[in-house]
Amino acid sequence: MHEKWAHRADLAEAAINERHATRLWGLPGTNLAVVAWPPGIRQKVFYRWHYWWQAHYLDCLIDAASRRPTPARLVRIKRTARAIRIRNIRRLCTNAYHDDRAWLALSLGRINQLPKISAPGAVRALRVSVTDGIDPLRGVIPWKKDGHFFNVPTNGPAAIMCARGGQLATAATLVDWVFDHLIDDRGLVMDGMRCEMAGEEIVADIHPYCQGVMIGACVELVNGFRAQAGLAPDAGLDTIDDKDLVDTITKYTTLCHNLVHAVARDMATPAGVIDAPTNGGDGGLFKGILMRYLAEVAVSLPRDTRRNRAARKIAARLVEKSAESVWNNRLEIDGLPIFAADWTRDARLPRNTGVVGHSVGGAVSGSTIAERDLSVQLSGWMAIEAAAAVAAAGMNS
Repeated sequence: MHEKWAHRADLAEAAINERHATRLWGLPGTNLAVVAWPPGIRQKVFYRWHYWWQAHYLDCLIDAASRRPTPARLVRIKRTARAIRIRNIRRLCTNAYHDDRAWLALSLGRINQLPKISAPGAVRALRVSVTDGIDPLRGVIPWKKDGHFFNVPTNGPAAIMCARGGQLATAATLVDWVFDHLIDDRGLVMDGMRCEMAGEEIVADIHPYCQGVMIGACVELVNGFRAQAGLAPDAGLDTIDDKDLVDTITKYTTLCHNLVHAVARDMATPAGVIDAPTNGGDGGLFKGILMRYLAEVAVSLPRDTRRNRAARKIAARLVEKSAESVWNNRLEIDGLPIFAADWTRDARLPRNTGVVGHSVGGAVSGSTIAERDLSVQLSGWMAIEAAAAVAAAGMNS
């Protein structure tokens, strides 16, 4: 089973690198992913800057290198990190959107786990730039610098970033705010809260992205606080003398359980396929992000309790069944997959016609044919890599 998913992940990687990867402006030693395929002239020259799409492309490259760190993969990762710095023109921390910088901090932070590559300076600077944005009144981070929209797509990845960087108290504050203010009556995470002079307005949209990052943040907090207590990976909490720490670990474990169950109940088909209308543009990444963090539950949540083991099995099933549907609904061109925007339907053939995704109010809309967007193809790749990770851990249902 592991070999099957690893082979499919290799083909997904090859498809992206064959169709989308290219030098930035012809500069040697660089690599970025063109945001549409087939591309127009503007896409070929990287006229518009899709900062967080490239962060997820980098994350997917790291997924592949984590499975098997070949010299070619490590070189491509180095070149991509370099090209991101160059294309941003200014320092990476000058990007106006806190979520973009949090995502890049996460992907660059993972580089440090690979052999012969590191980016510690850039990671530290990005982390500081994100946490410096915490609003002193609400204790959470606005989507945009000096903005008044506090959303989960910002505070979720920021919480994961903080937890991985050892800032557990800050991560917990961000997560607590979300669960205190943005959970609907089904137990799903809503998008955010606008805080204007007229008062607070909940943006009640439900996105796979929001479920994914909060699941991921809870897993990071559980494992971070367990490490703080000196627990072995699957040791029981009864060995901890500090009752407050036990309560804290139990709290975030329970929040994780509840959210995994809510996703399985309300965002998946009866067969276990994540089924949420996301189309292309920025939304093309949303299901893949959920898959990434469901895989974290399946692989990294401790096995110390029956409820934890149940949550791991549910997450593993969602990952496997969704990835199987992604694979079965693909198109193939020259032996390489094109993934569907809707994981329950056949992929459509991208064409060099119609509207290409463009920025509107800080977000990127989808192309006329969503399968043309890099975001959609990265999401499919993330799904396959998630299944490969779950299979490697022996967690297939």
